[in-house]
Amino acid sequence: MAVFGIRFCTVKPEEDARGLADFLGAKGWGIGERDMGEGDGFQGAVFPAGEASWTEIWAASEHMPEGMMLHIVVDDADAYAQTAKANGLDVKGPMDMHGERIYFSEAPDGLQVAVLSKLPEGAA
Repeated sequence: MAVFGIRFCTVKPEEDARGLADFLGAKGWGIGERDMGEGDGFQGAVFPAGEASWTEIWAASEHMPEGMMLHIVVDDADAYAQTAKANGLDVKGPMDMHGERIYFSEAPDGLQVAVLSKLPEGAA
C-alpha cells in the first residue's frame, strides 16, 4: 500500500476564499495557480504540487457548503478502506466518479477525509 499524493480542499465565503487564493498565489507567496479560465466573480483556485497533489480553494454556495476536506491519493483505496474498517473506523463508500474510487470518513476533530485511487482504464 502506497500514498501517491495529498489534496487539500477548503470551501469558504467568497471574500475569504479569494483572500486565501491571493495569499497563496501571485499576490502573496507566488505559488503557481492552475488556469481556471475567465468568468464572472471568483472562479476558485487550484495550486498544483506535482502530479497527484494540490490545494483547492472554492467559494461557498448553496451547492457547495463551507468546510475542509483532506484527500489522500493511494494505490488501492479498497485495501485502505478494508484496513480502516478493520480498525473500527466508520467508512462510507465506495463512490466511483471522475475516474477515481473514493471512500469517506470523518476524523475525530470533524475533518472530512477522502481516500481515493484511480480506477482501471474503462471503469466508471
